[in-house]
Amino acid sequence: MNHQSDAVLTFKLYSCFQKIILVFLPGMLIVQTAIAQDNTAYHNGMVVCATPEASKVGLDILKKGGNAVDAAVTVQFALEVTHPEAGNIGGGGFMVYRANTGNTNTLDFREKAPARATTNMYLDSAGNVIPDMSISTHQASGVPGSVDGMVEAHNKYGSLKWASLVQPAIDLARNGFKISAKLASALNHNRGQFIKLNEGKNYLLKDGDWKEGDLLVQEDLAKTLELIRDNGRDGFYKGKVADELIAEMNKGNGLIAQTDLDNYHSVWRKALTGTYKGYKIIAMPPPSSGGIALLQLLHSVEPYSLKRMGHNADSTIRLMTEAERRVYADRSKYLGDPDFFKVPVDSLLNPAYIDSRMKSFSWSAATPSTSIEPGKFVGYESDQTTHYSIVDKQGNAVSITTTLNDSFGSKIFVSGAGFLLNNEMDDFSSKPGVPNMYGVTGGKANSIQPNKRMLSSMTPTIVEKNGKLFMVVGTPGGSTIITSVFQTILNVIEFNMDMQQAVSAKRIHHQWLPDDVETEREALDSTTINALQQKGYKVVSRGTIGRVDAILVTTDGYQGGADPRGDDTALGF
Repeated sequence: MNHQSDAVLTFKLYSCFQKIILVFLPGMLIVQTAIAQDNTAYHNGMVVCATPEASKVGLDILKKGGNAVDAAVTVQFALEVTHPEAGNIGGGGFMVYRANTGNTNTLDFREKAPARATTNMYLDSAGNVIPDMSISTHQASGVPGSVDGMVEAHNKYGSLKWASLVQPAIDLARNGFKISAKLASALNHNRGQFIKLNEGKNYLLKDGDWKEGDLLVQEDLAKTLELIRDNGRDGFYKGKVADELIAEMNKGNGLIAQTDLDNYHSVWRKALTGTYKGYKIIAMPPPSSGGIALLQLLHSVEPYSLKRMGHNADSTIRLMTEAERRVYADRSKYLGDPDFFKVPVDSLLNPAYIDSRMKSFSWSAATPSTSIEPGKFVGYESDQTTHYSIVDKQGNAVSITTTLNDSFGSKIFVSGAGFLLNNEMDDFSSKPGVPNMYGVTGGKANSIQPNKRMLSSMTPTIVEKNGKLFMVVGTPGGSTIITSVFQTILNVIEFNMDMQQAVSAKRIHHQWLPDDVETEREALDSTTINALQQKGYKVVSRGTIGRVDAILVTTDGYQGGADPRGDDTALGF
């Protein structure tokens, strides 16, 4: 395939083909590797995201001369239509941006607690957490930030007209698109909840089960998107859509009021930066915990020869697990919204501090999480998602992770407007020491307060090599986001994988509590599992971990990695 070709490539299909070649025709390995490099390298731009429809309209924007941020706006709204599990206008997220000049910036469009929120709002009279109140009720929703975030990003960096960037999503919603087998399964699985929580509404429902290839039309959502197209921020935070959102809140005793919508604003924040073996890591600052945690993890393992140990070898798994348990312990205490809580960023990223945390690591036996507490420093004052990576012809890059929190958020639709409410309030610590839906434990730093942004694990990241763009990476996955990005970066730098191999490789996860080493099925062989168990590690098999979408800059051009765990698609031209 010519580098200038308009043909598109779904990398996950190639990945499967490559595996067949390796197993059955080893003699052709060199030839097929050369073909793969030619097929996957593009010079003019690349979009990698959760659905082929969103990737296509994003790529179309790049072809029309739009830049990476223009394409990001289009992809964001298209994912609202084609990836309702996590794509959203009713949620929020983070953007890490790197211009081709090397200048960086980050945009925090994370949701906020409504002004009427209270610290103990999810506790009963006995002080116990009320089950599901922060997950599947109107009170679970934070003030949405995605629309404001896209407007802010476009105002600062966009080049094409706003209306032209929103129109593709309107077309997808009004004309419909053919759903995948995975989306059909998700819609069928959640049918009961959609009906239970949305009396009188008929969104994402049909007579009988959804099947692959069925046409999904969303007319109310199309009308909402038209108002956003024509009025920008005011099309969502004022007028008809805002009225419908407030009416929905009133119907279910929700807390979001018009003043919350009026007062919501995204925040530009200085990027966090660090290094790993000569590579520069550009990451998201708090209220994302991802940037700090990723930089801590990379520094923790930097002194060791992971390349010599080998990918997913027992020694590699032990090292990563011990680093992860210490980092997640710190996360539970020290990370929160920096506008409300003094996050000790410099202390957490101090190399001497990170080194001191790893001193208790021993190759002889696992360190029980019960013996690990958040670290201490002098002078400290008492902290279902989707991702897309885009690079344009000029080399501008964006890494954006955005979310409703749980799959389909609260599963409650805004009547008349056709979009889902988030359940991001669950990302606060409803009660210190009590895990949220992802099993993550938090503390006072992430307590609920009016107008406060909840802590997040989202980890959109950009990597430089020798001062030039090298990688754009991120993933959904709740608490596994941080460790998935961590492993993907290591897969390329330490284990010499190409972008698709690095994204496809099986993953593991540890988050301090519970004290389990979670592994994707077939990630580890029986010998490795036995070796870990003999050292005191509890290995637990689980389903998929993360859905990484990433771009690698090679000497041949942009190389995409679209996660085969979903419908994710990498398109370039």
